[in-house]
Amino acid sequence: MAPRRKKIYEGKAKILYEGTEPGTLIQYFKDDATAFNAQKKATIEGKGVLNNRLSEFFMTGLTNIGVPNHFIRRINMREQLVRQVEIIPLEVIVRNFAAGSIAKRLGMEEGTPLPRPIVEYSFKNDELGDPFVSEEYIIAFGWASQQDLDDIVSLALRVNDFLSGVFFGAGIKLIDFKIEIGRIWDGDFMRLVVADEISPDSCRLWDVKTGQKLDKDVFRRDLGSLTDAYTEVARRLGLMPANTTTLTKPTLIN
Repeated sequence: MAPRRKKIYEGKAKILYEGTEPGTLIQYFKDDATAFNAQKKATIEGKGVLNNRLSEFFMTGLTNIGVPNHFIRRINMREQLVRQVEIIPLEVIVRNFAAGSIAKRLGMEEGTPLPRPIVEYSFKNDELGDPFVSEEYIIAFGWASQQDLDDIVSLALRVNDFLSGVFFGAGIKLIDFKIEIGRIWDGDFMRLVVADEISPDSCRLWDVKTGQKLDKDVFRRDLGSLTDAYTEVARRLGLMPANTTTLTKPTLIN
């Protein structure tokens, strides 16, 4: 990392620094892993390198199919240049199968297919545990307008179609995922873009045949090596040599 850069924000998995060009930020991926709103913490060597490369892969894919996002380019193993956006304080969650909180809320067995992709929201606030919120709350508190929500659902479902296809082609079932949405202003004109990251940190991924978990649930539930799980995802997507089995120092294909 370059010395004396101005830090804009530090989250659980990433740090944002002032960008090299106007209207940009440098997004740095840490090796920190957290679960249960940071009640469980660890440092996983190589995780940040993997997530940087995986997020680049997915954001570039979204750009190629016309889904706007904040990604500009990867700078190095741990950093990427992104557009500075005004983040809407919501986590946008898309669910294809029951898992995690929806399985608990509705008493469903994990892995049960849902009738259709379900989009739901949580309020981004770690101290409150990112509580589930309805569209009524979002509009009433001014976090987003009804038009914004319509556009957010459209974006989220397009991301879901893209990710589901990419993962299924790699023998992986996309159970659910979360994204963040940001506003970019161009004079008086505002547009919504996908921001933050797309990686196994923000998706639930199960092997199609075995149901093996290849996401952060490995860390949450003590199911083995998180690095090995993320490495397997990168390998299947063609981002690592085919004979890679475990990862200590990531060797990714550019």
